[in-house]
Amino acid sequence: MRSFLAVFSAALILGATAGSAPAGASGASPPSCPRGLLFCEDFERLPPGGPSTLNWGVDTRHGTLTVERARRGNQVLHVHTVDNGRAFLRVDDFAAPGNRFYGRMRLRVDAFPTAPDWAHFTLVEATGTGSAEVVRPVGGQYAPTVPGTFWGVGADGGPTGDWTNWRESAPVAEDTWQCFEWKMDAADNRVSVWINGVANPELTASTSDHGGNDVPFVLPTVDTVKIGWQLYQGGTTPGEFDLWIDDIALSSKRLGC
Repeated sequence: MRSFLAVFSAALILGATAGSAPAGASGASPPSCPRGLLFCEDFERLPPGGPSTLNWGVDTRHGTLTVERARRGNQVLHVHTVDNGRAFLRVDDFAAPGNRFYGRMRLRVDAFPTAPDWAHFTLVEATGTGSAEVVRPVGGQYAPTVPGTFWGVGADGGPTGDWTNWRESAPVAEDTWQCFEWKMDAADNRVSVWINGVANPELTASTSDHGGNDVPFVLPTVDTVKIGWQLYQGGTTPGEFDLWIDDIALSSKRLGC
């Protein structure tokens, strides 16, 4: 049913969304909601303010989601949390053919954590049946030993344990719009990530190559995808976090940026 609603909604708004881009983006962009997607949200048809839609749910604790107008006139989702709060857009009843799908979102993060040490955050989380792994294809961690804050694929809740395989080759960028893509493929339990259209081969995980315990990493049959922000440790610097998200899409094919 969710796939049907996403396709129907995309057909209604296709003409209005061509060329929509977040504030600060440059160049022409493909339509944010082309036909045939598993899920799509560009926020253009939602009223400003708190979320008002039947197409997705909300998961918050010490956090809020607000639809607001960006500088270039398009609408975006403003995610705000306090300390170690969370605020997620939640896609339920999700189903991808063969348990293989791509995701895409554009985002701007005002500031990343610099305390406490090893502060760990997640922007995308996927869960489902058949495996207890809570998969986090887009997340990261503050590493005081470098020091710096870096993107990393991670997971929790399953046999591989709680891990974030952050990489110095993928430093975060504050206060700038970026396009993130990810792929989850049950064929080899692989997670892959692209940033601004460029693959980062170090931001991957697979059955035998991941950052957790020395046991196989097995993807769940994904039925829920959450997109937003969560930080897991208290006493953070800064004490509040703000990010803006646009052009969310889940698809059986890669969409590109």
